[in-house]
Amino acid sequence: MQTRDLVLIALFAAIIAALGLVPAIPLAFIPAPITAQTLGVMLAGVVLGGKRGGLAGALFLLLVAIGLPILPGGRGGLSVFFGATGGFLLSWPVGAFVSGLVAERFAVRGLGAVPQTLGFFLAATVGGVGVVYLIGVPFLAVVAGMGLPKAFLGSLAFIPGDLLKAAIAALAGRAVMVGYPLMGRRTA
Repeated sequence: MQTRDLVLIALFAAIIAALGLVPAIPLAFIPAPITAQTLGVMLAGVVLGGKRGGLAGALFLLLVAIGLPILPGGRGGLSVFFGATGGFLLSWPVGAFVSGLVAERFAVRGLGAVPQTLGFFLAATVGGVGVVYLIGVPFLAVVAGMGLPKAFLGSLAFIPGDLLKAAIAALAGRAVMVGYPLMGRRTA
């Protein structure tokens, strides 16, 4: 891995952290708040690709684990991984990786703007929503003791916002692809 790759991984971990400054919106019926950080997870995958996107998510979690207060509300430390939202947090590197793998299929020069943007939206949705929920919802159900059906139904309230984040990630991914493509220009 080259210096450029390491810088990009660190940059996107920092973007995920910066999105933690946006105040979380708590919901009364589920112990998981609405945050902007999943947008960073989607962006990491769509802009950097699978390997570097997943590593950016993993670096972010390492920073949280060592106690940096970079989650909404200034939270950090190992204890956050054992709370109700721990599964969502732990899913972020996997979600970014999967988003990146799917996005790499659409990071082709000459592909039109609409197909590429829709492909990036699909990538952000599959990895940043599908994978994150697939890991996070069962974890929430077990830790919060609410049962899988209740956890799943409560999580449906997040879908519209997550689809909006996926659209933003797709548009940003397309803009980066046109202006300064990072996928397909690997240095390693």
